[in-house]
Amino acid sequence: MMTMRSVRLKGACTAAVFALVAGGGEVVAQPTFGNPSPTAGSRTSEQANAAADVAAYRQAEYANKGRKGPALVVIPGEMKSAHTTFSQWIKPNNIADFGELELSQANFVVLERKNLGHLLHEISLAYDRGDASAAHRAMQAGDLKTAKWVVRFDLLKAEQIAQSKEGIDGRPVGSIAGRLLGGVTGSVARTAGSSVKTQDSAGVWLVGMRYKIMDVNTTEQLAQGYQELKMEVGASQTSVLGVSQGSKGGVGLDTMVQRLVQTLVYEIDSKYK
Repeated sequence: MMTMRSVRLKGACTAAVFALVAGGGEVVAQPTFGNPSPTAGSRTSEQANAAADVAAYRQAEYANKGRKGPALVVIPGEMKSAHTTFSQWIKPNNIADFGELELSQANFVVLERKNLGHLLHEISLAYDRGDASAAHRAMQAGDLKTAKWVVRFDLLKAEQIAQSKEGIDGRPVGSIAGRLLGGVTGSVARTAGSSVKTQDSAGVWLVGMRYKIMDVNTTEQLAQGYQELKMEVGASQTSVLGVSQGSKGGVGLDTMVQRLVQTLVYEIDSKYK
């Protein structure tokens, strides 16, 4: 004999089953995050978020993503650029990490280099020197035997190629207005005009990267390519009567490197898969 409680439980279970069936058997909830910043919702916040959205990571649409690529290992490349900013913040391992991520997104079989352990340095030297016997010995461990390619990304160029500044200093304008108008009105005009200051500046960097694809067994170079991208960093500042407004931003170094890697992987995916 069924009690009222069991009837209600059975009804609830039935409703849950129908809900799962109607939803295709999956319950999907995308995570959402709030904004605890005290400026959230303000004009300043909206401008900053709009700039950040432009610089945010976007997954590349690789042309041959539906076709599986050969197994490969990404080794750290070279940093040919002598610019101290890049050499301080961007390391060969950073670039190799982006390379592994994007080649995986393009449906290549990426064997993670962390599995190489102490062999990583030996393998890098072997392919730098073109020492086929040393490379063959080092690549006989575990899953590495299945690798067909060794890929590396070299940062060849990072230089600031252009810089521009433009601004207004209101002190001369305020002084002229004060003399022309005179009296109290002239004094107000002098104060207001002299307080106006604007400053805009922009710097454009040119960053270039090369990829190399090498045969695992022979260390022979199978392909290479090179791409350059521009990176702009800018700032704008305005001050009137002690009230200031300013903004600055641009694509960061990590973002620029990742975009270059995406561009190179797109070429690898299109030409050599």
